[in-house]
Amino acid sequence: MGRVFIAGSINMDVAATADRHPKVGETVAGRQVLYFPGGKGANQAVAASRLGVKTTLIGRLGKDSFGAELRTFLGAQGIDLGSVRDADTHSGTAIITVAESDNTIVVIPGSNALVSADDVADAPLAKGDVAVSQFEIPLPTIAAFFQRARSAGATTLLNPAPAQTMSAELLALVDTLVLNETELGFLAGVELSDGDEAATIIDVARQLQAREDQTICVTLGKRGVLALAGREEFAVSGRAVKAVDTTGAGDCFVGALAAQLAEGVSLRTALAFANAAASISVQRMGAGPSMPTAAEVAAVL
Repeated sequence: MGRVFIAGSINMDVAATADRHPKVGETVAGRQVLYFPGGKGANQAVAASRLGVKTTLIGRLGKDSFGAELRTFLGAQGIDLGSVRDADTHSGTAIITVAESDNTIVVIPGSNALVSADDVADAPLAKGDVAVSQFEIPLPTIAAFFQRARSAGATTLLNPAPAQTMSAELLALVDTLVLNETELGFLAGVELSDGDEAATIIDVARQLQAREDQTICVTLGKRGVLALAGREEFAVSGRAVKAVDTTGAGDCFVGALAAQLAEGVSLRTALAFANAAASISVQRMGAGPSMPTAAEVAAVL
């Protein structure tokens, strides 16, 4: 069995719940304020670790109360934190408004912006491992991490969110790209919407594909997942659930997919598993704390 190594962000999510989102310049009455461990890197690490795969997180935390709380929480999830270093700034923070089963998020990077190539240089990656990252740490750090992973024979998995322009060189280092249709459209320079047909989305994914053997997985929420694996294309059906909070659903999917790939599971089976895991996470509040166990996922498959 392989391991999962995640180089990424660690945040404290400060979530305010309300009946509706405020308009620009408007103040609305909220219901409650909640504090949840989050950050895309941390969320993905929690998802993978809770599924029983040995998981290492690489990142930075500030020397503040949020940093101490986050370190305690992540350690309790069984995640190896030996590569999570301190930084002389505040910990990453996300300000979230949750209303009408959806959310808006403002992320302040803090210590995440200081994760460097030096932080990933000694990651003990090996063949069979899965190296995961996302766009809440500097892109040169991700490139260095993936170069190390590929030289070690590990699989690289990138979740390019929040979407930003990346170089062709970085994209070429990616074995599996996991993104939603908005991110796909941004990276491919094509306008996509929720109503686009599967064939249209796959065509855009094929335009973005950097290598013939590269896999691109497009998550479509309740509509499921589309995958372009080399030349093969297929779909995984969505799951109908009552969503309470969608924060972290994409991270749950990525962490679960990485865990499955590290266990040597086929892509189609791994995507169905990850889709089921994400459907469980949206039925709970919070990001990190909403990630399911392997037994919980198995119960709905």
